[in-house]
Amino acid sequence: MFAKDIVNFLETIAPKGAAWENDNPGLQVGNLDAKVKNIVIALNPSLEVINFSLAQEANFIITHHPLIFKPIRSISSTASNVSNIINQLIKNDISLYSSHTNLDFAKEGVSWTLARKIGLNKIDFLKGINESKFKIAVFVPKDNIDEVAEAMFSNGAGIIGNYSKCSFRSNGEGTFLGSEEANPVIGNKENFEKADEVKLEVLTDKWNLDKVISAMLKAHPYEEPAYDIYPNLIENRNFGYGAIGYLTEPMSSEKFLESISTKLNLKNFRYVPGKSNLIEKVAVCGGSGSDLCEIAYKLKADAFITADIKYHTFLDYREKMWLIDAGHYETEKIVLETLKNKIKEYLNTHNETNLNVYVFENEKEKIEFYK
Repeated sequence: MFAKDIVNFLETIAPKGAAWENDNPGLQVGNLDAKVKNIVIALNPSLEVINFSLAQEANFIITHHPLIFKPIRSISSTASNVSNIINQLIKNDISLYSSHTNLDFAKEGVSWTLARKIGLNKIDFLKGINESKFKIAVFVPKDNIDEVAEAMFSNGAGIIGNYSKCSFRSNGEGTFLGSEEANPVIGNKENFEKADEVKLEVLTDKWNLDKVISAMLKAHPYEEPAYDIYPNLIENRNFGYGAIGYLTEPMSSEKFLESISTKLNLKNFRYVPGKSNLIEKVAVCGGSGSDLCEIAYKLKADAFITADIKYHTFLDYREKMWLIDAGHYETEKIVLETLKNKIKEYLNTHNETNLNVYVFENEKEKIEFYK
């Protein structure tokens, strides 16, 4: 198993293209062609994580937070903590890969893991990401429609929510006149031809656009296929911000706060009370999600759990919606176990049972409370 195989699998869960535009997910340091020994998963890249990886004979580290955000001016043992980590990764031949906001926005990512952790069901995104889809319309001979459609589906097209292989097909008549240098599949060159064709329309995510088009052109029988590409401005419901769902049974506010504290292993947290003392519909966003408060409120959430909430935001929603700041670290660390389980499933299906996956358990919240 090579590093690129693990990366390709991770990007089926959280494609790099789904990340926030100013983010820097992906390979931070290392070689995608390196053979993987063992894997370590951590929230943050650090020297402690590297030392733990060496003890586990792991040469591939996956973190949620990227190591590199800004241009690096020099790499030395004294330049900065980031350059010191890079030095140690290179020295010990360890690759580092980060899945950040693309993992935040994924169904198997941070917020959905948080939603499941606190016992929500009927989960959906609070808000889908925008301007990330395209519609491809291609004109295909009737006899070849299924072959071309399947090639596009196999490369990520046609997924809408919980449905796959979605398309629209309309029958029509295509016309063409090939030049002397043409090599038409139907009819003869230098002759005006008519053909029964189907207009095939499918949606695809922007990060899959090139490979879907490439697969379509390869499967298409025509020498010069006709097709159109349209930007689609509807929300992408396959990827999005936060999550919202329902508790199995409505719960008193007191029991709900106690449940959150237990399930997230919180020593303490900040909150303001909402309008209702009965909690059923709950919104969440792992990490900094206070910008989603108004969306959660408009969706009639009884409570919203996130982190890094400002003082005045608390005041704005007091007596309107239970607003709970459960901590940035505490609402994100839970995704590490989800990643571990997903990777182990992948390794098992490829008979890589000797390759171990470890979660760095010694990572602690860096912010301390004075008692």
